[in-house]
Amino acid sequence: MATKRMTSNFSDQVMSLVKALRSEAPDCVASGVVDMSTGMLLSYETVESHPPEVLDLLAGATLDLFQGRTVVMIEDVFKERRGVTSDQHYFQEILVNSENLTHLFIRMNDQQDVVAVVVCRKSVNVGMLFAQARRVVRSHSL
Repeated sequence: MATKRMTSNFSDQVMSLVKALRSEAPDCVASGVVDMSTGMLLSYETVESHPPEVLDLLAGATLDLFQGRTVVMIEDVFKERRGVTSDQHYFQEILVNSENLTHLFIRMNDQQDVVAVVVCRKSVNVGMLFAQARRVVRSHSL
């Protein structure tokens, strides 16, 4: 019974994070949470419908961005050169601009394999996007 409650609680926390990002990030058109350890999109909200294949690819793309082979190699070189022995990842936030949208990916502080994703119109004030998304992520520990 305790396991079910914890799972439900985690699921509720994820959904709460997604809703908060969607409503509080400026010019937000979509938000979601990706679990990179399982390769799954845990939850999302969007103003438009998207083909399931695109949503499935989001989790894989997020994994590639943060923990692709070359990225891990870069992190390992930095750690070696700086004498760092922790498992903490160097890349915590990644901003991607596409033709019409701005995508912000932020690792959760306590759960390094969980990434919050915010998609906004390209006209978004990037400073405000970072400020609001960071605030929301900090207030939602998973």
